[in-house]
Amino acid sequence: MPESAPRSLPSHVLPAGTPAPEFALHSTPDQMLALSELRGRPVILAFYPADFSPVCGDQMVLYNEILPEFHAYGAELLGISVDGVWCHAAFAKSRNLHFPLLSDFEPKGEVSRLYGAYREHDGFSERALFVIDGEGVIRWSYCSPVGVNPGADGILQALESFGTRDNSAGHAAAGAAESRESERGTGR
Repeated sequence: MPESAPRSLPSHVLPAGTPAPEFALHSTPDQMLALSELRGRPVILAFYPADFSPVCGDQMVLYNEILPEFHAYGAELLGISVDGVWCHAAFAKSRNLHFPLLSDFEPKGEVSRLYGAYREHDGFSERALFVIDGEGVIRWSYCSPVGVNPGADGILQALESFGTRDNSAGHAAAGAAESRESERGTGR
């Protein structure tokens, strides 16, 4: 990773090189999404503590703004928390999110535990990121303090390290997102 990449804190999240554990979670009350359905393309897993928390809202809105940048690498973004599908639906609608939010609701935190991203003492997910390659192997992981938005630089650098980028899709979105981040005074 280049020097500007966020440094990972000591944590128990699965490290790079680990096969990504398979899962299937509800994306809506009557639809499930399995990780294996996305095999062949990069997948970004963004575990977060809770819908509607201030940091989670900022983090998911940022990812939504630069979604075209992720898509330029052929990557799919999945948000995961222990909130229920109805809470996710309300959160996605209120923030105008355009990527799946998966419910790790019952058994509570089961998928978060598989990735080492569950806070047993708090009962919610860590703020943990994983970039998985098309073969299903974790290529990058990062666990941020719960109160800190980790931004997207680490994700983009990981995708750059193994992805094939379609430059026509992401530049405009990236520029717009950087402009908005500057206005808010936060980095990506």
